[in-house]
Amino acid sequence: MKRRNFLNTMFSAAAGMGLSSCVADDGSKVGRKSILHNGSFSVDGNRVTYYLDGISEPVKIIQVTDTHLWMDDERGEPFRQYSARMARAYNQTQHLITGDATNPEEAFKEVLKMAVEKEADLFAMTGDIFSFPSEAAIDWVKEKVEESGLKYLFVSGNHDWHYEGMEGSIHHLRETWINKRLMDLYQGKDPMMAAYDIKGVTVLAIDNATYEVTPDQLEFFKGHASAERPVALMMHIPMYAPGRSIWFGCGNPDWGAATDRNYDLEGRERWPEEGHTKTTMDYHRQVFTAPDLLGVFAGHSHRQSVDLIKGIPQFVAAPNAAGAYLEIDILPLEGKNRQVLS
Repeated sequence: MKRRNFLNTMFSAAAGMGLSSCVADDGSKVGRKSILHNGSFSVDGNRVTYYLDGISEPVKIIQVTDTHLWMDDERGEPFRQYSARMARAYNQTQHLITGDATNPEEAFKEVLKMAVEKEADLFAMTGDIFSFPSEAAIDWVKEKVEESGLKYLFVSGNHDWHYEGMEGSIHHLRETWINKRLMDLYQGKDPMMAAYDIKGVTVLAIDNATYEVTPDQLEFFKGHASAERPVALMMHIPMYAPGRSIWFGCGNPDWGAATDRNYDLEGRERWPEEGHTKTTMDYHRQVFTAPDLLGVFAGHSHRQSVDLIKGIPQFVAAPNAAGAYLEIDILPLEGKNRQVLS
């Protein structure tokens, strides 16, 4: 095993929470304590572990992001001019732990097999599972996850529905290709926002693959975040954290036309001159003042990282194309651990 590659890609950290109050949008304090006030979380490599008061049984979630499957067949022939660049992007990858040659298909199968063996309660696919909306790749993933028998969620990333250079706004293209190609992966749920009840933990999937959120998504989050039960938020684009790059682009004060360097390369419309909408900035504030939020889980940056923002952790997974995933365990706070944290 090539430990240098492993250590350069993964992180190891630990943190315990003791927050006595949250802060509302107007700056006033909210009386209800953070759900982590009497609990803790730790990070060890690619494993995130919570000890949480108020749940009765363990929850295991496996998160994968940025697989970038590029497989295609004759159905993709009419779209070759739009898929050509991304079809060449991840044909061969290097496994981030072993350093061995791998590829997105093998990496996805390996993690899915592990999730089955560990009897995961949820297999969470958080965007850019596909490099473009290839019917062959989408059919392959749907077959594999359904064969696994695992409960799963899918939320799109900026590549899943994007044919580079195709005319149309990103909002129109997202709606078009989700409806034409991706809809089966949502299992009857709203592609833009969905909630999953996993043994008393609410897992929210919110599509922010345009770097923005809508008023409906904001209200959806607020409704679930005030239900007084633990919430895990799954998205593709990470929320902005001070000091992070433009790829942490949801709620980033520097996001906009002036910082958009890749619009021509990616064949899409440029980010707006005025930057984020007020709704997106309000969403950022709501997320990081939500007392029941366990954390944000995202991808997109292709580097694993963790930030603590107003006492709420955000975990960004490394790309599954290189074999990466996050293993998230939410465990009841019991026995000696309860005594220590009481």
